Amino acid sequence: MALRKSLLSSIFLAVLYATTAESLPSSKSSTHGVRSLENGVDVESYHPPSTFEAFGSGIDHPLSKRQRFDIKDAAKAFICSRLSVRPAAVSFKSGYTGDKTHYTYLKQMHAMANVAFNQKNQVVAFGSSFVKPTSIALSTPSISLQQAITTAEQALNGKYTGATATLEYFVKPDHSVVLTHVLQVRNEPENTWAEAFVDAHTDELVAITKSLQKQYVVLPTQKQVLTEGFETLTDPQDLLASPLGWHATLNASFTTTAGNNAIAFKTSQSSVTSESSSPLNFIYAHDPTASPTTQGNLDAARTNAFYVVNTMHDFLYRQTAYNFQQNNFGLGGSENDRVEISVQASGVNNAAFSAPADGAPGFMRMYLWDLTTPNRDGSLENDIIAHEMTHGLTNRMTGGGTSRCLQTIEAFGLGEGMRKFQGWSDAMANWMAKTSSAVPDFVLGQYVTDVPSGIRNYPYSTSPITNPLRYSNLQAYTAANIYDIGSVWANMLHNVYAVLVIAHGWSATARTNPSGTEGNIVFLHLFIDALALQPCNPTFLTARSAWIQADVNRYGGINKCLLWNAFASRGLGMHAVDHVDDSTVPVDC
Repeated sequence: MALRKSLLSSIFLAVLYATTAESLPSSKSSTHGVRSLENGVDVESYHPPSTFEAFGSGIDHPLSKRQRFDIKDAAKAFICSRLSVRPAAVSFKSGYTGDKTHYTYLKQMHAMANVAFNQKNQVVAFGSSFVKPTSIALSTPSISLQQAITTAEQALNGKYTGATATLEYFVKPDHSVVLTHVLQVRNEPENTWAEAFVDAHTDELVAITKSLQKQYVVLPTQKQVLTEGFETLTDPQDLLASPLGWHATLNASFTTTAGNNAIAFKTSQSSVTSESSSPLNFIYAHDPTASPTTQGNLDAARTNAFYVVNTMHDFLYRQTAYNFQQNNFGLGGSENDRVEISVQASGVNNAAFSAPADGAPGFMRMYLWDLTTPNRDGSLENDIIAHEMTHGLTNRMTGGGTSRCLQTIEAFGLGEGMRKFQGWSDAMANWMAKTSSAVPDFVLGQYVTDVPSGIRNYPYSTSPITNPLRYSNLQAYTAANIYDIGSVWANMLHNVYAVLVIAHGWSATARTNPSGTEGNIVFLHLFIDALALQPCNPTFLTARSAWIQADVNRYGGINKCLLWNAFASRGLGMHAVDHVDDSTVPVDC
């Protein structure tokens, strides 16, 4: 496929038969994921370590001398040459075009690679997680799909969703490759969703991919506390991102908190908030002295959750980048996957988001908080909603819409902040809270918990005294306290944001004018670009390298030293490895 000169290209490929790439030593947390089932059984899955190389201004690929550049041929040739892979073993899955990058994904569950090309058609980034199989199971199953469904339902205490099951190969920790039935199981009362991998020859549940991430306690920022008051906004939708507005699909229109991008309800999808007056006015006063379950407060909560989710839909990413929409208007990607927002769901002091693969709805669960009298509603705290919605962004964009590529302890932890927070999600909530070029410390939990200092051990801060967290803190973190891992990453991103805004200024129109050069706009572009560049199950090192390369791709590397200095200030310098700090930056910085 010929590529326009304005595009930088990226190919994601998957190969089953491949040799092991050289990689830095890695701890078990970067290659294994453990899921504890309700029956007391732990299911350990193996995710081969990913390697990631960034080549700055670019290197040639085997087909560089051809007059006509074909991105598929070039990527395949580079992979085959670098890893001694047979061309017949490479197949494509999906792809999309961003502002300056062309992404194409190919997959085999545990064998993924990505190659990025610059505007000169040179390779600028390469990542892989290939393994050399010790054995490969027969391709014809001896266990029926129905038996596999029974096994998965019993193990996961749920019901098969009816979504099309597939046969896929799966790499086990000993590098043996087993054939598996892959199917989806959901427990509606518990609000859980899982993708089960059942050995098609032994009937063993070999792995699960859980999309629901429980207990993520995300609380409001100073800007978004209720004491600052509600505002009446007129036509907040972005008609480029939502051409029919927020209350219609191609087949229907609604006068409730339902539309193409999201539906906000309580208990069942028929329990939505209706417009208070026509046309599409949702004006409900919130009474902080009354119970959140009173009708007026419930309507205010559903309206606010619906507004925040739609707003984030409009400025984050597109259909072809695996976003959440019921109808994609022929613009690519899979459909029928709007976000289902359950307000005042069956839980307390929490929020949760399930992000299945592209084409299956996202499930957001917003809970009440019982730490005050009267109780308070998480749906009225924008940080909580922003945090949960970002789970969908990170799970969809890492790995090409599969929602399978944040499964190891370190990769999952990159997204998990302290006390059940997510690192990327905390950083997005932090970004959304900013109202000026000032970069104050970011404290969570002041309103819902009624605790002015919030619920973190440390605020997110540029001060090493206020927040001393560094890369080396990961040495003490395991699956038992996985939620602490993300607070390290989120604070690094807080520092990255600070240096970019100090250097380039701040824009009040960042959500509607992405072409600006201000620091907060640069940060958001790099945030999203890096998700698409990083390999499956990234580590801190590969996630950092993806940010550095994203800047080369979009801005020609002008922010290289800013980024390196910010990461190195928290121990993630050039020579950091195995959770040991390093403050080294490039010699020209």
